[in-house]
Amino acid sequence: MSYPEPRYLGETGEHSGVIRTSDTPPDLKIGTGTQVHYLGTGGSTNGAFGLYRWEMGPRPSGPGAHFHRTMTESFYVLSGTIKLFNGEKWADGKPGDFLFVPEGGVHAFRNESGEPASMLILFTPGAPREAYFEELADIANTGRQLTPEEWTDVYLRHDQYMV
Repeated sequence: MSYPEPRYLGETGEHSGVIRTSDTPPDLKIGTGTQVHYLGTGGSTNGAFGLYRWEMGPRPSGPGAHFHRTMTESFYVLSGTIKLFNGEKWADGKPGDFLFVPEGGVHAFRNESGEPASMLILFTPGAPREAYFEELADIANTGRQLTPEEWTDVYLRHDQYMV
């Protein structure tokens, strides 16, 4: 394995780092318990990655088993206990546990602990996941009920293939 082709061709470097402090409010609230922090979006990282802090309340939450065709997804548990599914079995993820899922890998996560839990979610390359998260939040926050056909449309537009 070698380094990728250069993406910056300048000679002196530039002052372009962006700091997001830990006290920045969440960018999105989904339902009554999940808060999402957009740490590094595909748009802000020039498509390199998308990194999100996912904070779940004590009520059960999380997606069913699914896969993505265009991106990898990684999970790093920060606090609490989050059930992680690698396509074969569920494991209780504790702080410091990590799950990497390549393109096409079936996976899921859930907080069923009855306590708050948080993790980092990393997508590579940096797909526009914010639109998907915001659509889910709108559905949850308005109580709108989607038909199976409408759910299929949502998932297809956001590279989410449920299994």
